[in-house]
Amino acid sequence: MFVPSAMMGPRGLGGRVRLLAEEPGPAAAQGRVRPVELPRSLALAAWLDSRFRIPGTRIRFGWDSIIGLVPVVGDTVATGLGALIVADAVRLGVRRRAIAQMGANLAIDWVLGLVPVVDVVADVAFKANKRNARLLRREWARLCAAGDPT
Repeated sequence: MFVPSAMMGPRGLGGRVRLLAEEPGPAAAQGRVRPVELPRSLALAAWLDSRFRIPGTRIRFGWDSIIGLVPVVGDTVATGLGALIVADAVRLGVRRRAIAQMGANLAIDWVLGLVPVVDVVADVAFKANKRNARLLRREWARLCAAGDPT
């Protein structure tokens, strides 16, 4: 997955995510992604769910909401982009239970997106990609605490 570094901003993701190593280490032999993939996935989630703000409000929306305006195809494309986050989670070695929850979040977002009018409100309110990013961040912290970060 390629996400331009400009998407992450000058301080990364607000200084919340710290890279553990630049080298892939033993994880490369197992086919897992390098730690640098974690902030890229988190940046993608931010772009999909909360990139823009409605002026004068605290309401945020992202490219998922904009792409979702195209009936059926837009929601399917947005779900495919969200699946990249889930794929990175699989490569990082996240537990199956968390992967299943991530898949369920994407499925709910996709089904709600199929209903006209409800799709726009659901994209702004539900934010499946941000939920998945939160799960990914939590699972990554669990892996690091267990001594198996890659």
